Amino acid sequence: MKYRILFTIIALVVVSFDATAQCAMCRAVLESEASQSAAEGINDGIMYLMIFPYLLMGGVAYFIWRSRKNSKAGKNSADL
Repeated sequence: MKYRILFTIIALVVVSFDATAQCAMCRAVLESEASQSAAEGINDGIMYLMIFPYLLMGGVAYFIWRSRKNSKAGKNSADL
């Protein structure tokens, strides 16, 4: 229950931010052009590349949580 609440809070915080992932120099160069399509494309690409490390770390955290949960369940059944 505690993990579900923590995950929900983190997900809401991450989703609620208007993510601008460009560095200052890239942003200055891209804002100078008339159409903002290149800036939006680069920003979307950066955000796309940032997703994978978070997915990997989430997967690792899930497997650790699952293995700890299974080991606790194994200890409880062995006590009976």
